[in-house]
Amino acid sequence: MRIIEQTSDHSYAFNRYLEPIARVKPGEMIMLYTEDCFKGLVQSENDLPSEVLTGAGYLNPQTGPLYIEGAEPGDTLKIHIHAIEPNRDWAVSCIQKPLGGLTPNKYTPMLNEPLGEKVWIYRFDEHGMLTHDRYLSFPWEPFLGTIATADDLEVISALTPYAQGGNMDVPDVKPGNTVYLPVAVEGAWFFTGDCHAKQGQGELCGVALEISAKVTLEFGLIKNKKIRWPRIESPDELMVVGSARPMEDAARIAYAELIEWMTEYGWDRLDAYQALTQDGKLYCANMVDTFYSMVAKVSKKLAYRE
Repeated sequence: MRIIEQTSDHSYAFNRYLEPIARVKPGEMIMLYTEDCFKGLVQSENDLPSEVLTGAGYLNPQTGPLYIEGAEPGDTLKIHIHAIEPNRDWAVSCIQKPLGGLTPNKYTPMLNEPLGEKVWIYRFDEHGMLTHDRYLSFPWEPFLGTIATADDLEVISALTPYAQGGNMDVPDVKPGNTVYLPVAVEGAWFFTGDCHAKQGQGELCGVALEISAKVTLEFGLIKNKKIRWPRIESPDELMVVGSARPMEDAARIAYAELIEWMTEYGWDRLDAYQALTQDGKLYCANMVDTFYSMVAKVSKKLAYRE
């Protein structure tokens, strides 16, 4: 297995105009190191993000881009997540103004002021739990907050989820699952980062348990298969992620694209619409980013018409 080091500064955008840090062949397994969303700069409860990040850069440093050999526009990039391992013994979360689902910001203005800042440091205890105190203690359930291929034209902020992935903050982007992303440029220009040690659905305050990590990935390429939004496959379910505002449009995207996926297994569209009405699942991955991300699910037992 090849370890790929970040040989240049981390990017804070999904940017096709950067030089790739490495070239990867389909079928190759690699290990990447990712930084947390604060680039490791928030290390104690006295490190308020607004102060630490002043003049220090932006949020969500990305590892990449990787050039995937043979990838062309209209293909689908397949990424199997083999492992995510912590690269340190602590994680950080915080209230960071003006970010969060229950605080005003430029997208959701309110008359009251944003909430004040507060930092929580969680450390691995003897039971493998990430613990701040006796009540704030959670299991290690890691996933990649950002995973993307580059747009064919735009440079997109690493805070943004979009049709080719991005900052979706989807807990199902986790070890054992496979992510499928649209390819819009030759080489795909793959990025990832923003590992979360744990996060609830919605990422309510806007900051999960952020941690740096070692990530083991295996790439595949499905030639001449064009998908429009990210897909995720687990051992038991098929999922599609839609990102938009308002949230109901994100849900519509996710369910509509899941119906398209089901037609590939022989479903009539209207029958698939009926099936998801009765047995589909839907959850909010993030309700805090520039666009909201919703995840629509169907069991493989139903989708495969077993």
